[in-house]
Amino acid sequence: MCGRFTQSCSWEETAELFGLEEIPDDLPPRYNVAPTQLAAVVRNEGGRRLRMLRWGLIPSGAPDPSIGNRLINARAETAGVRPSFRNAFRARRCLVPVDGFFEWERLGRRRQPWLFRMRERSPFALAGLYERWRAPLGIAVPRALHVGPSDIVETFTILTTDANEVVVPVHERMPVILHPSACDGWLAGEDVPLEPFPPDAMEAFRVSPLVNSPTNDDRRCIQPLANAVERGPPSLFGALTG
Repeated sequence: MCGRFTQSCSWEETAELFGLEEIPDDLPPRYNVAPTQLAAVVRNEGGRRLRMLRWGLIPSGAPDPSIGNRLINARAETAGVRPSFRNAFRARRCLVPVDGFFEWERLGRRRQPWLFRMRERSPFALAGLYERWRAPLGIAVPRALHVGPSDIVETFTILTTDANEVVVPVHERMPVILHPSACDGWLAGEDVPLEPFPPDAMEAFRVSPLVNSPTNDDRRCIQPLANAVERGPPSLFGALTG
């Protein structure tokens, strides 16, 4: 799965990589984006544009918006047919620009976060879906869901696939990372590979348990722990230590 991610690269770098028409000038870096929070996604609106959507997809026909708390991820293998996701899969795709994501290693009762990112520390695109939800007649939109003056709430989810060799020692699933050449096709609704990203370009290491609380959102969340074990190409794999 993908339960937290980072958007900490400069937005100028992100705009250049993703071919954005423009970017807001007041977006802060994010070091620990959590479900139900707003995050930046890229949509095709006659050109690639950055929009702030809430993480946790609320299907357009859902009677209760709380379902979005459980739909932060969609399995790539079934998203095209599952009722919660199939309409968005066909018509409402997006890119989620990130520069890292977290997964957790279980150490007895303790959960130890790991950060996964590109070795070049560059931003990359996760495959996402988005939806527009309007409260049914007589149902008040919770105050926490209000994003702007509209009564429409826009939300997104992140597709996941089998973990590659870097991620699998920590978790069996990982977000779908799109190769730059596949981003246009994904946004256009084309059939693009939704498979594990090649591991050689990635690295991973343990980070502070501060990540476990969504209230913590600063650079400490992405700093390697002292004596952290780094993972890279398959030749470097070994048992979890430290």
